[in-house]
Amino acid sequence: RNTMKHMDAHSIEVKLFDPWSPFTKHDCDIFHLFAANIGTYHLAREIHALNIPLVVSPIIFSNHSAAFIRRALSAGRLLQKVGRGLWSDYGLTAEICSWAKKVLPNTRAEADLVGEGFGVSGKKITVIPNGVDERFYRADASLFKKKYGLEDFILNVGHIGHTRKNVLTLIRALATIDHPAVIIGRIIKGEYGDACVREAAKHKHILLIDGLDHNSDMLASAYAACNVFVLPSQFETPGIAALEAGLAGAKVVITPYGGTREYFGEMATYVEPDSIDSIRSGIERSLQQTKGTSLREHIRREYLWQHVAAKTAAAYREVLSVS
Repeated sequence: RNTMKHMDAHSIEVKLFDPWSPFTKHDCDIFHLFAANIGTYHLAREIHALNIPLVVSPIIFSNHSAAFIRRALSAGRLLQKVGRGLWSDYGLTAEICSWAKKVLPNTRAEADLVGEGFGVSGKKITVIPNGVDERFYRADASLFKKKYGLEDFILNVGHIGHTRKNVLTLIRALATIDHPAVIIGRIIKGEYGDACVREAAKHKHILLIDGLDHNSDMLASAYAACNVFVLPSQFETPGIAALEAGLAGAKVVITPYGGTREYFGEMATYVEPDSIDSIRSGIERSLQQTKGTSLREHIRREYLWQHVAAKTAAAYREVLSVS
């Protein structure tokens, strides 16, 4: 939706796909599909059958190597010869990307997986980064401070219940850091989410807030009011919340996996997600550092949604020039 919002500036008319309305190949010049997985496979197949130029933002990442993915795809193809209807997640992703005229990964790391793992031609691949709303640059820290009585705290924002987000390990790392911490996110009921809630409740200096609307001024204020933002996930591509926090002026501690270094460079602290000691040490080092403006200005210069839209529009025009 944020990419869509800035397309008018490039003289591109964008419509959201409505699955309940009649749809033909004359209704658009390009179909842009976000995510290449089992949930989007049948839609992608129908768009391809209609012969509409397909652009795909695959939104995939794996800690498996490209060589592992190639072997998995080969094994999947052998299984299909044995029996119809045997599909793998990798196989579905590979087929969707093969139909696309253009594949738009969020990071170079993702681009390498798409090219080397899924066998997509480099000529079809253009890296389009994730973006961030400029409003976070103007966030007001006083709103959060007034409501919760906190400032210069450690902050994490994301879903509380997905193991990839690694919140339980983060809470255990925060347990022995003598500094206020805030975790904001929708709490997903289940074994992992419940464990996060129980663990956080043991520590008075950790405040758990069950979700703030993404468009709320309070969320933006939390970013501006914090000292350090921490996102020690198994991987991120690159973690839009970390971009938002960095744009609001926070120091960033983050996983090194998923292409995060491409966005944050040497302006962030990187920690091993499986190590409580690494996460704790990274947070403590970051707390000792002085806030600067380098990361904030870098994000504003490179990753605002209007910059992302401009690169996306250029990719669309490249597709249309050869279609």
